[in-house]
Amino acid sequence: MSDYITFTIEEKKDIALIAHDNEKPKLIDWCKENYNILKHHNLYGTGTTARMIADQTGLRIKAYNSGPLGGDQQIGAKIVEGVIDFVIFFSDPLTAQPHDPDVKALMRIAQVYDIPMAINKATADFMVQSRLMDEKYDHEVINFRKTIQERAKML
Repeated sequence: MSDYITFTIEEKKDIALIAHDNEKPKLIDWCKENYNILKHHNLYGTGTTARMIADQTGLRIKAYNSGPLGGDQQIGAKIVEGVIDFVIFFSDPLTAQPHDPDVKALMRIAQVYDIPMAINKATADFMVQSRLMDEKYDHEVINFRKTIQERAKML
């Protein structure tokens, strides 16, 4: 059994859009600026952010719970399930967040599953302007099934 498995991000991306309260206006403006790109992809978001994006941009977006009510965890679970393959998260580095552990868990799971994740506008701009935005992208992810089997043998 191989140490890695190949995951494919298709041409039509499944993109999570998330923003802390102070960053919501910036994310909405970014969505408006990138409307012609985003409208071709499947969009997901947390609570208020998803509703505001839909209302102010006309983009279709599936909403999960608000971040503090488990939305970040829901997005993380969708990454694990292979539903979300791209994350744009405009985080607020200057304000303490009551759900900071959830945010860290989301960032960790994105890293574990080798998911592209922007945490600011500049990175998001580079990501959506990349030639890979319209192409399939294969990436290697640790074969967790093999890791679990090996651990089970050792215990």
